[in-house]
Amino acid sequence: MQDPQIQKLKEIIDNSDNIVFFGGAGVSTESGIPDFRSTDGLYHQQYDYPPETILSHTFFRRKPEEFFRFYRNKMLALDAQPNAAHLKLAQWEREGKLKAVITQNIDGLHQAAGSKKVLELHGSVLRNYCEKCGKFYDARYIQNSTGVPRCGCGGSIKPDVVLYEESLDMGTMQEAISFISQADVLIIGGTSLVVYPAAGLIDYYRGHKLVLVNKTPTPRDSMADLVVAGSIGEIFAAL
Repeated sequence: MQDPQIQKLKEIIDNSDNIVFFGGAGVSTESGIPDFRSTDGLYHQQYDYPPETILSHTFFRRKPEEFFRFYRNKMLALDAQPNAAHLKLAQWEREGKLKAVITQNIDGLHQAAGSKKVLELHGSVLRNYCEKCGKFYDARYIQNSTGVPRCGCGGSIKPDVVLYEESLDMGTMQEAISFISQADVLIIGGTSLVVYPAAGLIDYYRGHKLVLVNKTPTPRDSMADLVVAGSIGEIFAAL
C-alpha cells in the first residue's frame, strides 16, 4: 500500500504540465555529497576555521592556499553520480511537465542526469575562470593543481561559485522568480529553507500546489499544501 502523501504528490504531478522544482543540499546528499548543516555535514568537520569562514570572499582573498586546500578536499565530488531525484526531474522535463530546476547546489548533477533548464543560484564547481584573462578551466584542472591554481597567463583561477559575502547573479535570480511566479506546481525539496536570499524565492509563488519534500521540518511547512517527509530520492523513485 503506497503512502497516501506520495499518492497525493503523484496525482498533483500527473495533472500538471507547469511544475518548477526548487532544491537544496538534500537532493545531492544521496549521491554522497555532504551538506553543510546535517550532523555529518561540513559544519561538523575539523578545520582551523569553520566552513562558512573558509568559503567567504574575504578568506578567499586573504588565505587562498588554505581556501583551495579545503575546496579540493571538501567541495569537489567529481565522481558523484545523479540519484533517483535528479533522474526523475530530468524525466519530467523530457515529458514536458517540468519547466525548470532551480538549485542551490554547485555539483552539476542535475545536468549530468539530463536536465536542460537548470538555474544554479550558487554557481558550479564545474566552471572556473582566470581572474586576469577569463580563460575557462574545468574542475579536474582545479583538483589536479596544487596551491593556488594558475592560468597560463599567470593569473589566479577562481571557481564560478558564489562565496559568502558575494551577491547572487541577478539574471539567474530574475529568471528563477519568473519561473516560480508562473508555476502551477512548486515542489521544494532537500532544503531547510534557511539560506537567504534563495529561501525567499518561495514568496514569489502564487499558485495553490506548494509541495515540500524534506527529511526534517522547515519553517514553511505550515504554508505548504502538501508536506512529504523522508528521503527525496526514495520518494521520487516511487512516483
